[in-house]
Amino acid sequence: MSGHSKWHNIQKTKGAADAKRSQIFTKIAREMIVAVKTGGSGDPSNNSRLATVIAKAKAANMPNDNIKRCLEKAAGAGGDNYETITYEGYGPGGVAVIVETMTDNRNRTAGSMRHHFDKFGGNLGATGCVSWSFDKKGVLVIDNEDGDYEEDQVMMDAMDCGADDFEAEDDVFTVYTDPDDFNAVADAMTQKGYSFVSAQIEMVPQNYQKLTDPEQISLMEKLLDIMDDDDDVQNVWHNWDED
Repeated sequence: MSGHSKWHNIQKTKGAADAKRSQIFTKIAREMIVAVKTGGSGDPSNNSRLATVIAKAKAANMPNDNIKRCLEKAAGAGGDNYETITYEGYGPGGVAVIVETMTDNRNRTAGSMRHHFDKFGGNLGATGCVSWSFDKKGVLVIDNEDGDYEEDQVMMDAMDCGADDFEAEDDVFTVYTDPDDFNAVADAMTQKGYSFVSAQIEMVPQNYQKLTDPEQISLMEKLLDIMDDDDDVQNVWHNWDED
């Protein structure tokens, strides 16, 4: 769930071990429950935030039965009260990092975030210290490894469906949308027969930071890994150029 390297995201989704996949599903389920509670409805047609999370769940191959159970649980009374808190800071070599968390204990989460950054050569910053260099966008990623799609056709279909931009890199097509148009574009492309390996609202960096020092690269990888393994962390966005 971290970063904006398309291949990084796809490989993690496709090659996730059962334990890792279970953790991803748990995080998405939590996000779904919060979306229902804050949006006041378990019907995605009346709750845009929920519709966005369901699109993300389907792209992660979350079974429909799991999604149904999450919606039923969210509709019930009680349950844990989670709040969404975003942290910003710098990783090794000045890489900009945004961490989106969902927590029932903000003191625990704040301590963990500070520890993670400090341990792996970074530092936790103030709100707004790096987010100005990212743009919030809807991002739909299509894997064309099997060559099922023609680039020009996908681009035309994406634009017809209301996308803002289209990018092709190797066997990966990325469709960008305005966040408010994300659900409509995702639905329209699904109706045209497309499926996604990633579908969510992301913080997309305006520019990227390269790391050349092997130690900094190792520390950055470890920082992302420990963030992914933290149960409170929902998403990690960064501007590290991993190519």
